[in-house]
Parts: sequence; structure tokens; C-alpha cells
Amino acid sequence: MPEAQPLPTTRSTLTSNTGRIVRQAWPVFVGQVAVLAYGTVDTLLVARVSPSDLAALAVGMSVYITIFIGFMGVVLAISPTVGQLYGARKLSAAGEQAHQAVWVALALSLLGSSLLLFPEPLLALAQPTPEVRAKVQAYLSALAVSLPAALLFTVYRGFNNAISRPKAVMVLQLLGLLVKIPLSTMAVMGVPAWGLPALGVEGCGWATAVAMWTQLGLAWWWMRRDSHYQPFELWGRGLHQPHAASLKGLLRLGLPMGMSILVEVTGFSFMALFIARTGALAVAGHQVAMNVVTLMFMMPMALANATSTLVAQRVGAADVLDARRLGWHGLLLGAGIATGLGLTVHLCQQQVVALYTPDAAIAAAALPLLTWVALFHVADAIQTVAAFVLRAWRVATVPMLIYVAALSGVGLGGGYMLAFNVPGNVPASWQGAQGFWISSTVGLMIAAVAMLSLMAWTLNAKAQSLKPAAA
Repeated sequence: MPEAQPLPTTRSTLTSNTGRIVRQAWPVFVGQVAVLAYGTVDTLLVARVSPSDLAALAVGMSVYITIFIGFMGVVLAISPTVGQLYGARKLSAAGEQAHQAVWVALALSLLGSSLLLFPEPLLALAQPTPEVRAKVQAYLSALAVSLPAALLFTVYRGFNNAISRPKAVMVLQLLGLLVKIPLSTMAVMGVPAWGLPALGVEGCGWATAVAMWTQLGLAWWWMRRDSHYQPFELWGRGLHQPHAASLKGLLRLGLPMGMSILVEVTGFSFMALFIARTGALAVAGHQVAMNVVTLMFMMPMALANATSTLVAQRVGAADVLDARRLGWHGLLLGAGIATGLGLTVHLCQQQVVALYTPDAAIAAAALPLLTWVALFHVADAIQTVAAFVLRAWRVATVPMLIYVAALSGVGLGGGYMLAFNVPGNVPASWQGAQGFWISSTVGLMIAAVAMLSLMAWTLNAKAQSLKPAAA
């Protein structure tokens, strides 16, 4: 087999690709922050109602996120699929994939909404009080109405990102937030002058449902009237019939993608549940540190999405060298920004914690956890960008196995052993919440090295396979 062609990377090429990635990434970043604000708004409102409503929101959000995130990952298989077709200028075929993704979203909506309407198996893990349980069930019943809109909007989001129209997604996500804020305020607090009762945490669910269906309706209206979508032949025949081969292709890629995201999300969810066993102060400190990391993660996630889109398009265009360059340049950009941000937060950790709480005890619980933030964030950024680049090449099963081993096995399992001193000789400073953060950081570092190695091997192998045969 001939050697892979070298990648001639000049400063101008790196600068050009950085510009391409940033132009694609910044609308994704803004949109993600808007979506993250949904939960922030609800938390701020419900915290003023009652402790039981706040507890119900925490439990209910955990249940909903577990279901939605996993299913969203499956639907998002549309992005690399359409990205490659768009790069190959097979626009009608790309439009066909959007219709098939709608069928996937509808099927998952039926299953997901059923789980939200009958959440007893999931609530058994949390064991809430009867009062909290009743409020959780009311909240999840409202979100069962919201879930189909959320998953169908994911089709719109994945399709538009794949064809380099992230602003079309960002605008609607911002509009959805503008609808969500006043609706949540009225539904949670009530408007006596209008005869609207205060619904508490249940009101958050109904406000989300209205916002999501409004967002989806605007997406449908936009795509119907924007001439940019005409070449994709999306309209004229209603919803296209299910196509077995297309559905199989989406699920072959989407199921491991969804499982990967689910492993990552549930790993950190269970981490919080286990830390809660060590006391309210420990879990409060963990919540502060976790929120900081979540906000930081929005940037590498946006860069990963942008890089994946551009790589998929170049793969579809059979421009292997540009696809490889974009993958590596996206990784360098993500790692570089993450290093700068991680070090900044590490050096300013006292000031960062002070923004969250004036309570000295909570601050003291959070500060030791933030000592790991630089390594944690850099490793998280590297593995995320590498995983998204691999998805652009339709490689998802091995990354899923890496996540299971590194995040569930090393991160969560190792954290449990350290936190609760299972071996019997764990230093006191490594026990409790600190143990989970140490182990999770190590797990992310293992995932980063494994993903980076797999990415290097894949890019070389794909380059060889797409070369024309020697004369």
C-alpha cells in the first residue's frame, strides 16, 4: 500500500480553515447558550416557589434530559449524512434524508413521550417524596407534549447545520427563548388579574412545550418560503414514505451516536447522585463546579459541530486532503481555546466561585474541584472534537465503546472507588466529591488519547481508500 500523502499545512491554510470553522461555529455557540438558558430560567423561577418544586425540577430535568439527549443523538445522524451528500452536490438525496429523519424522530417521540407519561421505573431510582413525585409527574406530562417538537426541530437543526446554515437554527433558538421566558414566568408565578393560577414546576413544562412547538412551526414556515431550500426538493409530495435502506443507514450511525451521548450525560448525572450521599454541602460544591464546566463546554462543542460539518462536506466532495486538514485544524483550535480558558478559570477560581455563592462553606467545597478544571476541560475538548470529526467520516461504534470504557468504567466506576474508599487505602483528600473529579478527569484524558489515536488512524485509512488506483 502506498504511503499517505503529506498534508501541506501553511500558516495561511491554518488561518483560512480557522476562519471557516469560526464562521460555522459562532451561531451554533449562541444557539446552544440559548438552549442552556431554558434550564437556567426555570431554576431561577422555581427556586422562588418552594423547595419541593425545586426538587421536582431537578429530578424531572434529569429524567427528561436522559431521554431527550439519547434520542437527539440518534436523530442527529442526519448531520454527517446530509453533510456528505451536500458536499457531493446530491441535493435531492440530501432532502430525502431529511424526510427519513422525520420518521426516526416520530418513532422516537412515541417511545420517549410514553416514558415521560409513565416514568415510574426512572423515578424509582430517585425515590422522591410523594409530594415531589406528584409534581415531577405533572412536569414530565407537559414535557411529553414538548418532546415530539424538540426531536422534529432536531431534524431541522441537523439539516441546516449540515448545509452550512447555522444562523437559521440560531435565530429560531433565540426566538424560542424569547417565548419561553415570559411564558415560564406567567405559568410558574401565575397571573391573578388574568385568572391564571400559579402552576409552579408544572408551568415550566407547559411553557417549554409551547416554546418548542412555536419554534418548530416557525422552522416549517421558514423552510417553506426560503428559496434556498428549493434544490433539496423537500416539498410537493408530503412526507415521503419510509425508505428501508435510508432508515437503516441513519440508525446504523445514529444509535451509537445516541448511546455515546447518553453514556456521557448519565455518567455525570450518576456522579451527582453518588456525591449527594456524602452530604448536601458536597453536592452543592459539585453543582457549582459542574455548572462552570458546562458553560465552558459550550465553546468546544460548537467548534466540534462546525468542524464535523465542514469535514463531512469535503468528504462528500471527495476532497480528502482538505477534509483531513479541517479535522486537524479544528482539533488544534478547540484544544488551544480550551487550554486558554481552562488555565484562566484555574487561576481565577476564587473569583469564579464568588460569582456563584457568597456562602464560604459551599465555596470551600467547590474550590478543590476547580483545581482539576484545566485538565478536565482540555481533555473534554480534545475528545469531543475528535469524536465529531470521526462522525463526519461515519465512524461511531468504536467511539461509543471508548466512552463506555473511559467515562463509565474509569470515570464513574473509578470515582466511586475513590470517593467511598472501596480499596481501604485511599487518601482522605481523594475521597468524596474530589475522588469523582479526579477519576472523571483521568477518564476524559484516556478518552482524549483514544479518540485522537482513532482519528489519526481513520484519517490515514480513509485517505488511502479514497485514492484512485495506480495506473
